[in-house]
Amino acid sequence: MSTEPALGDLSAAVLARGGELRAGGTDTTARQRSGVSPGPFTDLGGAGPLRGCTQLRGGGLRIGALTTLAALADDPQVRAGWPALALSAGSAATPQIRAAGTVGGNLLQRNRCWYYRNPHVSCLQKGGTGCPAREGDHHFGVVSGDGPCITPHPSTLAMALLTYDAEAEIHGESPRPVADLYGDGDRLFHADHLLPPDRILTAVQLPAPLPGERAAYHRATSRAHGEWPLVEAAVRLAFDGATVTHAAVAAGGVARVPLRLPEVEAALIGRAATPEVLAAAAATVLTRCRPLPQTAYKTGLFGNTVLEALERATGPAAVG
Repeated sequence: MSTEPALGDLSAAVLARGGELRAGGTDTTARQRSGVSPGPFTDLGGAGPLRGCTQLRGGGLRIGALTTLAALADDPQVRAGWPALALSAGSAATPQIRAAGTVGGNLLQRNRCWYYRNPHVSCLQKGGTGCPAREGDHHFGVVSGDGPCITPHPSTLAMALLTYDAEAEIHGESPRPVADLYGDGDRLFHADHLLPPDRILTAVQLPAPLPGERAAYHRATSRAHGEWPLVEAAVRLAFDGATVTHAAVAAGGVARVPLRLPEVEAALIGRAATPEVLAAAAATVLTRCRPLPQTAYKTGLFGNTVLEALERATGPAAVG
């Protein structure tokens, strides 16, 4: 049975009630509890056809938006064909969050800025006129870009999906690149994505994997478990012998949007993946860095995190 009428009804319900959609509820529940998002909420949980992974013609993969992070990380076909995504999903948050959190919820979640999360503080994200983090405590803020809002985008999956040039399925529309959900970040000061409230993200589509590709994921956190990353990176590489023929590198935790890093990719393609080449490629991210007073530490951490991911992708521990 088609899910189209049901999804259309859900969209209409959200518009009529003035609330928002809720998937796994891990973020919306936290915001509701803090008083930032009072609701009402329209649950997507009953839309079963939005769950699971389906092979596409040509070797690609469709992942339903209600697929949990745990299911994505444990899916054998995802682990075999799209390992950067599986590794990223399996590293996000905690086992409890991964068991409930969904692909769509992760892509469309709200940021973790404590000023935004405080119902008694006005900020751009809540329709205010200023960013209190800019003059306040912003040591978890961005190190790349300097838009009106300075909190990093929180989606680990979005970062990984950028390395696959994945597309987002939106109910009633043609698929669009996942990157288009966020733009360049200049417009993300009243929200954390560009999807209108009457639109439903139904799935993401990934192209066929490259033969013999290798992948890695690395995150730097301030404590060992259950922490949001300060910086994270996902890497996909393909080789002809020792020479890199394809590179896709992305980073999170450093900007208002998940970042694809074409400068790193260009420094790798056509070269042997020697330690010197990897170090030089990772160092190219420094040209992006425009640290705030309290985020200067992220400059070196950004380069080191990308380098660690590159080294893992080219070492014996690489997945592929």
